[in-house]
Amino acid sequence: MSSPIPSQPHTAWWRQPISLALALGLTVVGCASTPVQNEALNQTRSRLEAANANPALRMHASEELRRADAALAQADQALVARESAERVSHLLYLANQRITLAQSTGDSRANQAITNNASAERDRIRLAQRTQEADQAQRLLVAAQAQGNLANAELLRSDARVQTLEEQLSALNARKTERGMVVTLGDLQFDTGKAQLQADGARHMIQLAEFLKRNPSQMAAIEGYTDNVGSASSNQVLSEQRADAVMQALVGQGVAINRLSARGNGEARPLADNTKADGRQMNRRVEVVFSANGMKTSAVAP
Repeated sequence: MSSPIPSQPHTAWWRQPISLALALGLTVVGCASTPVQNEALNQTRSRLEAANANPALRMHASEELRRADAALAQADQALVARESAERVSHLLYLANQRITLAQSTGDSRANQAITNNASAERDRIRLAQRTQEADQAQRLLVAAQAQGNLANAELLRSDARVQTLEEQLSALNARKTERGMVVTLGDLQFDTGKAQLQADGARHMIQLAEFLKRNPSQMAAIEGYTDNVGSASSNQVLSEQRADAVMQALVGQGVAINRLSARGNGEARPLADNTKADGRQMNRRVEVVFSANGMKTSAVAP
């Protein structure tokens, strides 16, 4: 016959020390062939089912839920195998901790996604404002042309286009180099050791795509780089995969693929010292290069 669960009005049973969890006990109903029942296990299973029924948790904490499910299965197996009450209670405690972790992780990632979406919307609004300013400048140019001041209109056109491009690229945190303006996607915008873009990386893709769509004559070269940890061949492959992932993300946002090129450079051209952790992190990157020639051509186009 099972022992009663201790009454704790403010603290859930699975947060109690294992010595208290032992009081849960095991209830064996009927002969050995009858399924073993345990109230604490049933409560844990109910918690996990509720967590799995939450769409936000399934989206943002699927791996944590999978681990919680595995921990509960272990506890179930231990109960069926007639292992000690202490062993079963400990496994149930771990399962509940994993469920709690899944809930907190899911909430945190869902809130981060909301923040990222809000940032993307702010960036879109800023870009729209700059576009309106550029359109206003264009109207002034048309007026100048109508008045016959073609030389002044061409000068205004060139200055306005260059300024607009530089302002838009500045919003993308681009830096000037000998190769042109460069937007850098850091290693933290990818899954560790993989080519899958994380949420912040995806937000940058929206910004880059909007810039390219507003400047249809602008081309972009996408270059992947790594640190020197691991083999040169594996680093080369990873750099190619990340560059290709960025190109495909831009194409998915509506940028024509013939305006893009992608290549992996592996360990080449490190930005910082590969003997230091922060230096290696800086070297793991993807660069989107808008060539100086492309900027010049865009600035004088009609």
